[in-house]
Amino acid sequence: MSTALQESDHALSTETLARLREKAQFVRLETIRLIEIAKTGHYTSVFSAAEIFAALYYDVMSVRAGEPRWKDRDRFTMGKGHAAVGLFPILAEYGFIERETLDGYTRLGNPLGDHPDMTKVPGVDFSSGSIGHALSNGAGMAKAAQLAGSPFKVFTLLGDGEMQEGQVWEAALFAAHHRLSNLVAIVDRNGYQLDGKVDDVIGIESLADKWRAFGWETHEVDGHDLAALVPLLRRVKADTARSKPACIIAKTIKGKGVSYMETEPGWHLGYLAPDDAQRAIEEIKSKVI
Repeated sequence: MSTALQESDHALSTETLARLREKAQFVRLETIRLIEIAKTGHYTSVFSAAEIFAALYYDVMSVRAGEPRWKDRDRFTMGKGHAAVGLFPILAEYGFIERETLDGYTRLGNPLGDHPDMTKVPGVDFSSGSIGHALSNGAGMAKAAQLAGSPFKVFTLLGDGEMQEGQVWEAALFAAHHRLSNLVAIVDRNGYQLDGKVDDVIGIESLADKWRAFGWETHEVDGHDLAALVPLLRRVKADTARSKPACIIAKTIKGKGVSYMETEPGWHLGYLAPDDAQRAIEEIKSKVI
C-alpha cells in the first residue's frame, strides 16, 4: 500500500470513536482503582497515554484474545514502564491475565508490579523500568521479524524525557540503517519528567527534525484526539511502501482528564486521598475527551 493513502481511507466511524473513547476512560478509571490498592503510583503518566493505549490495543495492533504468545501478534515495548498500571487492565480484558489478579496489584506474591515484567505477566513483551532500553529492544524484535519474514509490527511507546537518553538515539540510528519499516516509535510528548519540565532539564527540540535527521518518517499529532491519532496509526501500519521506520510525536497533556493534575507536575508520583479520588473519578466520567 503506497504512502499516498488518503485520510478518509482510515477515518473512524462514529461507533468506533465512541468505543475507543470509552476504552481510554476505562484505562484512567482502572488506574485510579489499582493505585488505591498500591497506595502510590503514576497517575499522570498513564493519563497522558490513555488514548494511545486505547488506539493501539483496541484498534491498530494485531492481538488475539486469550493468545498472549501468538507468534504473529504485533509487539509492544514501553520505555515509560511506570505507566504499566494503565496497561494491566487491558491485558486482563484480553484474557492474558485473570481479572482477579488486578485486585492484588503490587501485593506480595502478585505478578503485577509498578513496572511490567515479561517473565511474570503474559502479554508483556518487554520488561521495562530502566529508561532508554525499549527502542533498542523494539528494534531488535523488528530486525528479527525482518530476517524471519514474519508479518508482525513493533510499536514502542517512549516518554519525552526518555529522549535525553543516548541509547534511544543509538537505536534510532540502527533502525534507520536497517530500514526497519515494521517499527513504529510513539513519543508521549507531555512536556514533563520526574524533575520538572523536560526542556528545562535538557532541551530536546526540535524533536521532529531530530527524528527526521536520524532517517525516520516522522509525524506529529494531538495524542488525545482519537479521530486524528487512530487514522494516522492505521496508515503508518498499512504502508508497505515505506522503507524506513516511523516516529509519531503525540502531543499530550500530563494528567489529562483530571483538571487539578493537569496543572500540577508533582502528580508524576502520588496517592489520592478518598475525597480526591472520588473527585477525579467523577470528572473522568463526566466528560469525553
